[in-house]
Amino acid sequence: MLGVVAAAWGALGLAGLLVFAVVRLLGVVAAGWDAAWHWQHWFVLVANGVFMAWSEGHRGFGQRFSPRSAARVKWLLANPAGLRGWLAPLFVMAFFAAPRRRVVGTWVLTAAIVVAIVVVHALPQPWRAALDVGVVIGLCWGLATFGLSLWRALRDADGYAVSPEVP
Repeated sequence: MLGVVAAAWGALGLAGLLVFAVVRLLGVVAAGWDAAWHWQHWFVLVANGVFMAWSEGHRGFGQRFSPRSAARVKWLLANPAGLRGWLAPLFVMAFFAAPRRRVVGTWVLTAAIVVAIVVVHALPQPWRAALDVGVVIGLCWGLATFGLSLWRALRDADGYAVSPEVP
């Protein structure tokens, strides 16, 4: 039972974080529609949307983060004890209990995201909205691929081809 609770906490915590980010950014994007849009704003919106769908959505989430996170959720089912269970969303995202390179990469990427948020937050509308549309696309793609990866991981009783990268 503890494994089910830890796995559910990890999966729902991660999904909730993504949904929270999307909802907050949709407010910023909606506020951007009140500004005067010119061709360069539309160009940035389309170019950044395509780029973020490919880089953040497909490559970042779809090929790396989501399958590994789903594998870590599945691993939690059988190994829920201790800090992993209490901090399951952070465990699922590989903030700890992963190979050193993965943990460092997770923390560095998180710091880079925080810096990007601060920089984009300082931009005026509609530039901010044009950039945040791409982030929303990437995060929605990430949420969808996490759900699909989780479904694949949990339905495959024999194993899941993706390593949870647990030391």
